[in-house]
Amino acid sequence: MYQDMYERWLAADLDDPDLKPELESVKGDDAAIQDRFAIALKFGTAGLRGVIGAGTNRMNIYVVRQATQGLANWVKTQGGTQTVAISYDSRIKSDLFARTAAQVLAANGIKVRIYKALMPVPALSFATRYYKCNAGIMVTASHNPAKYNGYKAYGPDGCQMTDEAADIVYAEIQKTDILTGAKLISFEDGMAQGLIEYVGDDCINALYEAIEARSIRPGICKTAGLKLVYSPLNGSGLVPVTHVLKDIGITDITIVPEQKDPDGNFPTCPYPNPEIFEALRLGLELAEKSGADLMLATDPDADRVGIAVKCKDGSYELLSGNEVGVLLLDYICAGRIEQGTMPKNAVMCKSIVSTPLADKVAEHYGVECRNVLTGFKWIGDQIAKLEAAGEVDRFIFGFEESYGYLAGPYVRDKDAIIGSMLICEMAAYYRAKGSSIKEELERIYSEYGRYLNKVDSFEFPGLSGMDKMAEIMANLRANPPKDFDGDKVVKVVDYKNSEETGLPAANVLIYTLESGATVVVRPSGTEPKIKTYFTTKGKDLAEAQAQKDKLAAACKPLLA
Repeated sequence: MYQDMYERWLAADLDDPDLKPELESVKGDDAAIQDRFAIALKFGTAGLRGVIGAGTNRMNIYVVRQATQGLANWVKTQGGTQTVAISYDSRIKSDLFARTAAQVLAANGIKVRIYKALMPVPALSFATRYYKCNAGIMVTASHNPAKYNGYKAYGPDGCQMTDEAADIVYAEIQKTDILTGAKLISFEDGMAQGLIEYVGDDCINALYEAIEARSIRPGICKTAGLKLVYSPLNGSGLVPVTHVLKDIGITDITIVPEQKDPDGNFPTCPYPNPEIFEALRLGLELAEKSGADLMLATDPDADRVGIAVKCKDGSYELLSGNEVGVLLLDYICAGRIEQGTMPKNAVMCKSIVSTPLADKVAEHYGVECRNVLTGFKWIGDQIAKLEAAGEVDRFIFGFEESYGYLAGPYVRDKDAIIGSMLICEMAAYYRAKGSSIKEELERIYSEYGRYLNKVDSFEFPGLSGMDKMAEIMANLRANPPKDFDGDKVVKVVDYKNSEETGLPAANVLIYTLESGATVVVRPSGTEPKIKTYFTTKGKDLAEAQAQKDKLAAACKPLLA
């Protein structure tokens, strides 16, 4: 079967000159052919993601055409404006894949609004809403290594696509022949017919205005003298992030030179992920040299931001996504109460795997904390519910432990532009009052207790990886652990059981232990990994860390 498909591709007159040499190079290599053709990339709520190359199990123009034809078939049943917004980041072939998607949509009579140059995830979510589109497409593989690319699909609300819509699109994809099934016109013809248009400056400026309107203390940055080092990690953040920071009065910005320009090879960081120290190393070295107050890095599609803050002794400390989330929540709540801009019955949202410290901080300020499934679309879903009730202004903040933040309802995905703005504003404010982000974090810990949140990942590569992960999860359900290193399990919540949780079913298990610690086990939706999330609390960091280490050691055999 896969051999036949390979032969068919090999014989075809392919439109991308990179594909034929790759197909020729694996001739006679059964394992390599099987890897490329035995399965097809599956389209889900996160769209597609895979290694760039030839075959049904790779990201290439044919997989993009097929996916877009499936999406077009769905859009045609939706009424409305019959328009789709498209953006792309700096990854290899991102611009080609974005233009390819535009060609297929236009050939189907669907209007396209595509960014003229690379722009991040929040810009795509914003354009989808601004132009009242039926759908949006973001070409990116987020923070995966350079050899990957992907295709994220969005619904009309600017949120990643719902399960129902994704299932329909997937069914349409399966009816579409990968090499010949998609309709196609040239990009130039699409432009000439008025079907393809570039996103206007009006839309881009409206995004910047919407972000800047969420400032907590407008003007604070103009006089604070904040010194910043910033890295877009060779991605799409440079233009929007520096634009907004300059608008709010931050002028002393040093860009990490090796990571400034868009480059899908990510030459200085194999994993362009702000959660990983190696990606931030060059920025940290520059911060130490220049004595910056703060170092920021955004990932390639600029929906997540990581930071390092200066400590009293001049060293720099990387903060976790949970710590930044709690700091921002505290800053927004205190600031809005002080400024008289806190809405009545304010709501914040976070994922179930993010720190319970946020629940405590929200409670302190009288803010409702809604815990949702992992994946920012579930936070978007809560904003949509508030919007439907005419109460969208109640939403003040949402975050995920994986460095994703959003303050305000103007987009429905995480946004590193507003994350960067508010982090800098918070740093400027604390600096102006003789404190620092680091000191404020210590204040929060002394007030609420020393929480520690750590994530470990177990990888399951290869074609059998997903089966192995399913087996492990099934076994945990069939033989639930009674304790972790003697710390008794007092409560298990299985998120597959919607009746118990009140949330849509999800493959997540949360164990609450006698000590108050929690262990969360969750297979990744986009990578062959099972993640374990540990929350411990001690009188100090050492005690919390020792407890985490014991729990992690007890987890290992369960996931072997």
